[in-house]
Amino acid sequence: MDSNSLFWLFFMIMMLQPVLSRRLMEAARARMIAKIENSRGSRLILLAHRQETMSLLGFPLMKYIDINDSEEIMRAIGMTDSDVPIDLVLHTPGGLVLAATQIARAIHKHPGKVTVFVPHYAMSGGTLIALAADEIVMSPHAVLGPVDPQLGQYPAASILKVLEQKNIDKIDDQTLILADQAGKAIKQVNKTAGELLMDKCHPEKAEELATMLSEGRWTHDHAITYEDAKEFGLCVSDQMPDDFMKLMTMYPQPVKQVPTVEYLPTPRHDTGRKSSTV
Repeated sequence: MDSNSLFWLFFMIMMLQPVLSRRLMEAARARMIAKIENSRGSRLILLAHRQETMSLLGFPLMKYIDINDSEEIMRAIGMTDSDVPIDLVLHTPGGLVLAATQIARAIHKHPGKVTVFVPHYAMSGGTLIALAADEIVMSPHAVLGPVDPQLGQYPAASILKVLEQKNIDKIDDQTLILADQAGKAIKQVNKTAGELLMDKCHPEKAEELATMLSEGRWTHDHAITYEDAKEFGLCVSDQMPDDFMKLMTMYPQPVKQVPTVEYLPTPRHDTGRKSSTV
């Protein structure tokens, strides 16, 4: 084989390597999903969003909950018998209110037990979905977030603040229209959250929690820890099974440059050795 043939062989192998790696990772995920389903006797559904990179220009694209996600999850729920429990893994920054609401209502109506697992984070629309579950399982450092709606780049609650702080004759028409939409959006999300919580706690408590999470009390990226969720009265557990954490390692972040976090991926145990001092 001459050098020209070797070059083209090497070139073809390099072109196929990402495809083969992806297929091997997909097969590994399928095996882990089957293992978890068999051990728990449940239907396992994952909603995992990672920042992806365009293959041509290299611009990062943040994925979020959209209509395609809601359609796929509703399809999976429809293929699940009513008495089969559902385990839903959430790893998402949130997304469209419509899509998150559809998913939340679909799992809320499922007769079997629904458990949401949050290995790392489920913000905004992800939290709205979590509120629909019978139980939320969070890893020790996982977080949820407020469900207050956002209108474009502005929080709905902040838009309403403008009406309180300025005379109406000094507010332009566009801001007034946004404020009208903001008020409606907050009421709609509040109502949805309240309905999802109604069968999990006292009606007054459900209304209080729905208001607290949707009114814009915090910034939209405020981290609600396991301890916070427990204090709020949500049905949460911190007993995250190891298999779910292993499953998340099979959704690696695409890297096109030097990684920002690096370590030897092996367990470290105390060997009893102490550092010497002078």
